[in-house]
Amino acid sequence: MTHHHGHEHNKHSHSPANYNRAFIVGITLNVGFVGVEAVFGFLTNSLALLADAGHNLSDVFGLILAWAASWLVRRRPTQRYTYGFRRSSILVAIINACFLLMAMGAIAWEAIQRLGNPTSVSGSTIIGVAFVGIIINSITALMFMSGKDKDLNIKGAFLHMAADALVSLGVVLAGIAILKTGSNWFDPVVSLIIVVVIVVGTWELLRDSVNLALDAVPEEIEPLAIRTYLEEIPGVIEVHDLHIWALSTTETALTTHLVMLTGNPGDAFLSRITMELHDKFGIEHSTIQVETGNILFPCEQKYCCE
Repeated sequence: MTHHHGHEHNKHSHSPANYNRAFIVGITLNVGFVGVEAVFGFLTNSLALLADAGHNLSDVFGLILAWAASWLVRRRPTQRYTYGFRRSSILVAIINACFLLMAMGAIAWEAIQRLGNPTSVSGSTIIGVAFVGIIINSITALMFMSGKDKDLNIKGAFLHMAADALVSLGVVLAGIAILKTGSNWFDPVVSLIIVVVIVVGTWELLRDSVNLALDAVPEEIEPLAIRTYLEEIPGVIEVHDLHIWALSTTETALTTHLVMLTGNPGDAFLSRITMELHDKFGIEHSTIQVETGNILFPCEQKYCCE
């Protein structure tokens, strides 16, 4: 019996959405706002403003890295990098999350120290500066909103900007509380609340990014449903070596072996399977190997997940 192999790669073109304008506007607005917050934070001795400035600065770096990754994923594959540079978007997501967690740790430490010895701050200045932050961060978040469910990098940018808007709102409330009560401890308390909010969102981003880096099946894809679909294809008696992983934060790849006693049905069969994998499950790049189940040529299944 002849041992046939059929390989079919998904021919669907999937070009990541272009967010160049959003990145340019977002980075420009946030760089300007970081400068304003830092100046007024030092002048008013407000840790809440300095904490928000540090967070916004990390977001600027994050936006720059995400922008660079969005450019790299568009580069064509080479003989050395046969998948191109798609995975750079996953690496950037991990770097952004780690950088942000370290920055929040430093801010939390300073806030805890100030709780025992709160310093005098200007409530009215805090309110004015933070209100500007609400406007800027809301505008930036809205520009990334359309891609938050399709790209982990864009989701990260959206969550950071949306969180910044909420954090700025918290700073405004702290300023109002200081004006009404004269209690300066509201400033470090709000700083700690800022840290908690950001760490919660960042931890989820870090977890998802690490999962993708470890070739885990993306959260939005159900591997059991894909296996069931493949097993129910007429003529298929076994499915093994099914692997599903992320090529980037927007593209998913799949490889599998299908055992068919009659052999490879032909290119039309493989093309139909890859199209259905794309349309039903969002698989952008499929490689399918067809076998006849010949016991004289057993297929290595060392890393197979049955």
